[in-house]
Amino acid sequence: MPNSTHKTFFNWSSGKDAALALFKLQQNPDYNVSLLFTTVNEHFKRVSMHGLRTELLDLQVKELGLPLVKMFLPKAPSMEAYEMAIKTQLKTFSDAGYVSSAYGDIFLEDLRLYRDDLMKPYNISGVYPLWQTETSVLIEEFIELGFKAKIICLNAELLHESFLGRTIDKQFLKDLPSHVDPCGENGEFHTFCYDGPIFRNPVSFEIGERQLRSYKDPKVADKEIRFWFLDLMPGNA
Repeated sequence: MPNSTHKTFFNWSSGKDAALALFKLQQNPDYNVSLLFTTVNEHFKRVSMHGLRTELLDLQVKELGLPLVKMFLPKAPSMEAYEMAIKTQLKTFSDAGYVSSAYGDIFLEDLRLYRDDLMKPYNISGVYPLWQTETSVLIEEFIELGFKAKIICLNAELLHESFLGRTIDKQFLKDLPSHVDPCGENGEFHTFCYDGPIFRNPVSFEIGERQLRSYKDPKVADKEIRFWFLDLMPGNA
């Protein structure tokens, strides 16, 4: 039985890295993952960053068999608004006895330090099952375990539109340009994971429209970044 002293909530993004990290934690008797946590854009009713519809998120989580807490953010949240919301949520988790918060992060040391600093006042420790593992190793493990994920968002400056909608498999890895990280760790792409050993049943979905959107580059003034999004809708199965 899992050790209840390590009561853990998992930061669920709906993508492949989160799925693999959750799988690894569920194999670890030191952690009892009893809750999923996802940030949602309240205006668009979609998962932040990935752009997944909340209806499909709910179906995905149902097949995972874990309860989900959603944190809703406004259309264009400021950093202050985000921190106010996350601190309120962290206090709620802490009051409920949670001592660990798990992530699917692989690199990005600054982000890890930022998260750990936010959680420290609430006596919650960060858990990173995939941390600093070679991404080529992780993606091969993901495929070998039987996970399935689809590309639903990609940076048009880093990856061609033709990869939108592709399934993560060995052929995908062969076709991926050499400058693109196999796990998309440089922001090249994001995924929707719909099947694998952590799911009771595959998540049924239908392919929707493609859309190209432009955003202001936070690092370079007067520059825009373009992203392709693939809309997925709940299936009938």
